[in-house]
Parts: sequence; structure tokens; C-alpha cells
Amino acid sequence: MDEVAVRHYSGGLERDRLVDGGDRLELTRTLELLAQALPPPPARLLDIGGGPGVYAARLASQGYTVRLVDLLSLHVAQALERAAAQPESPFEAEVGDARDLSRFGDESADAVLLLGPLYHLTDGDDRRQALAEARRVVRGGGVVAAVAICRYASLIDGVVSGFLDDPRFVEIVERDLREGQHRNPENVEGWFTTAYFHLPADLCSEVEQAGLTVERLLGVEGPGGWFGNWPDRRERILRAARLAEHVPALSPHMLCLARRIS
Repeated sequence: MDEVAVRHYSGGLERDRLVDGGDRLELTRTLELLAQALPPPPARLLDIGGGPGVYAARLASQGYTVRLVDLLSLHVAQALERAAAQPESPFEAEVGDARDLSRFGDESADAVLLLGPLYHLTDGDDRRQALAEARRVVRGGGVVAAVAICRYASLIDGVVSGFLDDPRFVEIVERDLREGQHRNPENVEGWFTTAYFHLPADLCSEVEQAGLTVERLLGVEGPGGWFGNWPDRRERILRAARLAEHVPALSPHMLCLARRIS
């Protein structure tokens, strides 16, 4: 991560982002889609770039054997706190880089989750290296679940939030659409941080270049993902997300489900 991204996360904002005020749409839908693809517990899951352990904690509670790896020591410390808070279903967490999983043996996991690294690796070679490592450590027939941010995320969010009224944000959106490279050097709140935003076809291409077979590319949140807190419209927004999951560009996040065939 560059300095801007590290500064973005250093305040600990990611710790409760997905559960603040109840399970957020992103968490609810990602778990729903993973449930359709993951092998049954107690399968061995590697949660690469797993942040403060929200997903790891939920999956460990379902009976999975989970090891989390994240680049930031703050996130690993927060993940270990979560693991300690559920002693009946703990998980492991350690500092590490998605591009170098050499501490894990070949075909040592039943599934690998990349729910964050691909959009924080802004160089294509780095993303392909992370995907190649995921393929190496997953067993034959195992699942790799990779999330990316949609290329049109800032454009649509800028309309809904009003950020497009700010010429600085317009410049950010122009670069997003042109190159997929998202930058917020001033760390303006709500404008996200250094990242790469994928086109749907490009995400599938990168996954396949790593030697994985794409089975499904799905939109996570659907059109409701562009709005704020959603408890009063929960069922309507979930219904829309399910209806639109095969149109990934309608969602802020896209989930690619792939498999190691050989």
C-alpha cells in the first residue's frame, strides 16, 4: 500500500465498517454468495487481505478452519481481538503480503478469499502475482473468490452523494473511467483511497491469466449499494441485489468465483 492508503486505514475505520449499525449490505451479500460456492465446513480457508477479521470471524463461527493474512499490523491485531472474543470458534491471523504466500504450501487450502487485495494492488503484474499465489496454494478443484471494485463506482456514487459537484472529485472520476486508477491524495473523507477499479471483463481476464477457471462473475450489492444505511429497505434492496447479480457493473463490488481445475 502507498502512504495515502496506509493513512486511510490507520485510524481503524475498517474495524467495524461492515457491522456498524448491523450487518451492512456488502457483508450480507458477500457471505450469501460465498455460501453458494465454498466447500462445507471444516474446510481450510485462507482469507488473504482479510482486514480486521469480520469475514474470518463469521466463517470460523460456521465451522471453517480459517487463517487470515493482512498487510497491516493494525488489522491483524484487530482480527486477533475478534478471534479471542469467540473462543469456541477461533481463527488464526498474521501479517503478510498477498503476492508472497510462501509460508503456505502448494494445495494447502480448500478455498482462498481475496476480498480486498485486488483493488489495493494498482499494478497489473502485482494483481496477477497475487492471483497466481492463490492458485498455487488452493487444492485442485478448490475455489478462489476474488472481489474487485467496479470501474463505474465513483461515477455513480458521485451522483448519489453529490460529490460530483466538487471539481476535484470530477477529476478523480475522469481518471477512474479512463485508466481505472483511483487516487485521493488529500484523503477527503468518503472519496476512498488509492485503488484500482476493474471493468468486469478485465477482472475475469486477470483471473484466467493466473490459470484459474472463472465460473461466475457476480455483482455483490446491486443498485441498492449506492445508498446509505438500509435497514428500513432491507428486503427490497436484497431482492434487487439478487435480481441484478448477473449485471456486475450495477454494483460497487464484483465477486469473481473461480476454480483451480488442474
